[in-house]
Amino acid sequence: MGKGEMTIGGRHLSLRDQVMVELRSRIVNGHYPPGERLREERLADDFGVSRNPVREALRVVEAEGFIEMLPRRGAIVRTPDLDSVRDMFMVRGRLETLAARLAAERATPDDVASLRELLSRAREATDAEDFAQVSELNSALHLRVIEISGNRWLASIATSMYLHVQWVFRISAADRAPHSWAEHTQLVDAIAAGNAEEAEAAAWRHVNMAGSAASESLRSFK
Repeated sequence: MGKGEMTIGGRHLSLRDQVMVELRSRIVNGHYPPGERLREERLADDFGVSRNPVREALRVVEAEGFIEMLPRRGAIVRTPDLDSVRDMFMVRGRLETLAARLAAERATPDDVASLRELLSRAREATDAEDFAQVSELNSALHLRVIEISGNRWLASIATSMYLHVQWVFRISAADRAPHSWAEHTQLVDAIAAGNAEEAEAAAWRHVNMAGSAASESLRSFK
């Protein structure tokens, strides 16, 4: 195992679920990049477990769209599909604009402070070029806005999608991060001011810019 990696097994989850969480995290954060072959033996060694929980976890992560199983090659980390990403941003455009409007109407001072804290941490991660952390904080901020909106249906829809948002963002994070957090600042400022129309507009601008950047990055990536 490389420096900074850790075996798993001492958490209050089944071994399969522990492997699944860690495998998903390493794909989303770019530790296992698109196109990389994931052999069961290698993963079992990485995680310090037998091959059985690895095999079970691979099935789950395949169903989630993070890997594909190819004849004679086994598990391969997927490259995010351009059409699927476009569809994802269509959903984000509707979901995030509504969440932003509701958050502006309902946010408390403590809610705004939590958003400011995420912005501050993201700026520090961007300056440090810690793009895995930037990607994680990007999703965390959006999920926090959705939480502040108080709409539980939005929250239930968003949870699984933002793993894919984080995955796509990570691919272009080096170029996208500074622009993304400037747009996030505009969104948070509108929420803090209680300006629902401007919050909705800021969310819409951000999703459009992020969608264009993601599409361009994936074209170049291929």
